[in-house]
Amino acid sequence: MSGDWYSEAEEAAPGRRKVMIVDDDVTNLIFAKSALSESYDVFTAPSAAKMFEILARVLPDLILLDIAMPEVDGYQALRRLKADSVAAGVPVIFLTALSNAQAEVDGLSLGAVDYINKPFDPALLRKRVELHLTMQEQKLLLERQKAELLYFNRNLMGLVEDKTSRLVELQGAILSTVADLVECRDDFTGGHVNRTKKYLRLLADALVGSGLYSDQTRAWDIELLCRSSELHDVGKISISDSILLKKGRLTPQEFEAIKLHTTFGVLIVDRIASATNEQDYLRHARIFAGTHHEKWDGTGYPAGLAGADIPLEGRLLAICDVYDALISQRPYKEPMSHEQAVGIIMEGRSTHFDPAIIDVFESVSGSFKP
Repeated sequence: MSGDWYSEAEEAAPGRRKVMIVDDDVTNLIFAKSALSESYDVFTAPSAAKMFEILARVLPDLILLDIAMPEVDGYQALRRLKADSVAAGVPVIFLTALSNAQAEVDGLSLGAVDYINKPFDPALLRKRVELHLTMQEQKLLLERQKAELLYFNRNLMGLVEDKTSRLVELQGAILSTVADLVECRDDFTGGHVNRTKKYLRLLADALVGSGLYSDQTRAWDIELLCRSSELHDVGKISISDSILLKKGRLTPQEFEAIKLHTTFGVLIVDRIASATNEQDYLRHARIFAGTHHEKWDGTGYPAGLAGADIPLEGRLLAICDVYDALISQRPYKEPMSHEQAVGIIMEGRSTHFDPAIIDVFESVSGSFKP
């Protein structure tokens, strides 16, 4: 047989699947090509070296590879194929005249998808080739679908994250607007909401870092927590201007009236919550509004809660709220220094404030200083 038989131009027809047959026995090449050429574009190679020459210009859909070849046998050729980034995914069926179970195991371990014994029956050869080409097509289809699904999921996650971000921004803007509306009615507490939010973040971060009350803080979103604190004084909307804007000290009756801002705050947050599905977002806000004036010893308001019965959010904000009140100017008092305010808060350990949180406050109080 002349070498020209192997080197003739073998170009693939559009849309036809390509099969390469590699065998040093020309009879097997002719026989296999005759059996398959009606359905496939068939490329033949009498050696592994010739196979790699053809692979440089044509990538087949399937390779039928003889094991017992001189110079480079089928096992060596398969190792090289699997190391090639382009050809590694092409399924390889070994052709063999041997009946050796261990040899088959070795070949399958290297990445062969099947064995066909020689001499082979044309009908069986066609059926095995068709089976593995179909399996390969299904595999490639699944890989494409997986890639498309991953792409879709990434895009979907991006869209969800974008929508979530927009929603959070909108919620934050609503909270800030409502808080600003409250502060606009009070000439003397401007900036109180933003300052207490800043102090709360410092204190909450330190609390989480300390490991204290970790069973409760583990599920907290600190950003959400701090934003929710903006509504702690929302109940002041319901307080009369004559009391809220009074220049001097409040009478006992007026003080009882202004204490109701905590109860009104809870009612307002509940009303907002009833009109939205964002219940979790307002859960902290409700607690802040209703409990930031409760005291550890039970002498606070509105419910007279004591100790651990006061929600943790309320115990934290109580410190931040009092600190800001102490360092701020009021019609009835001058602002205190940072050091004076810290001293008074420390004196409130176990009476006004949770003693464990006071220890945390003491460790970060320097960061509170304006």
